[in-house]
Amino acid sequence: MKRLLDVLREDLALTGSKEGCGEGECGACSVLLNGAPVNSCLVPAVQCQGARIVTVEGLAKGPRLTALQQAFVTMGGAQCGICTPGMLVSASALLAQSKGRVPSADQVREALAGNLCRCTGYEKIIDAVRAAATLKTAKPARATPASAKPARKVSPARRKSRVR
Repeated sequence: MKRLLDVLREDLALTGSKEGCGEGECGACSVLLNGAPVNSCLVPAVQCQGARIVTVEGLAKGPRLTALQQAFVTMGGAQCGICTPGMLVSASALLAQSKGRVPSADQVREALAGNLCRCTGYEKIIDAVRAAATLKTAKPARATPASAKPARKVSPARRKSRVR
């Protein structure tokens, strides 16, 4: 019986998911199975027929990084690369469940509890997840209606004459 992790890595060449412990303890092999994070090393591939599976490769749309991936890069959340794919997948599920709210640090810790990082602490990872949530909830600036008059420019000479 082949595991989901083996099918992903060997048959589909999706090598983003890593085999860490092979026992479901480290979370390096995490993928989303119908939207829920699972350890792909514990899931028989045959049970996934017809299921929607998202690996770390499937988080981004095209060449652009998601806000979560970018936050991991800029905030130092990515370390050696073994745990990072699983962390991203689990954090992605958390952000999808958060529905526009920024999760607390404790909520992030709970969501990532099944993902172990042996390189360093978790603070940068937690900060990156919360920063990504902030970016996702930030509303874009409102566009100025076409009928609105642009702000009147005042020449520097006239500005000086106003300041006395």
